[in-house]
Amino acid sequence: MTIAQLRSGLKTNLQTISNLRVYDTLPDVVNPPAALISLEKISYNQQNRNSMGIYTFKVTIVLGRVAERYAQQSLDALVEPTGVKAALESDPSLGGSAFEVFVPELSAYGAVSINGIDYLSAEFSVSVYA
Repeated sequence: MTIAQLRSGLKTNLQTISNLRVYDTLPDVVNPPAALISLEKISYNQQNRNSMGIYTFKVTIVLGRVAERYAQQSLDALVEPTGVKAALESDPSLGGSAFEVFVPELSAYGAVSINGIDYLSAEFSVSVYA
């Protein structure tokens, strides 16, 4: 198992959401609606020496703000338990690379600026046990 395999598995799970562009490497230019996957931290040796780790990823959902009311309604639907959370957890093995995927929280919701452009976004914390 590699970090790239875990990212790829998360990307595959997120691609079950129609019309969502999923980036498993951080792009220079964001083309919403998009999901950006980045690694935040790794907790090593969780079961015993040189064994399972917990990989914490941040998944940021980015929507354009052309029509703010529509963007907020769309983001609200994505942050429902049946939206991004369900998609991320849809294959808990990430194609055989992990033991479990768990989305414990939505950590941020609101406006974000990327390369000088304002977007509406939501950030999910994703724990991958591998």
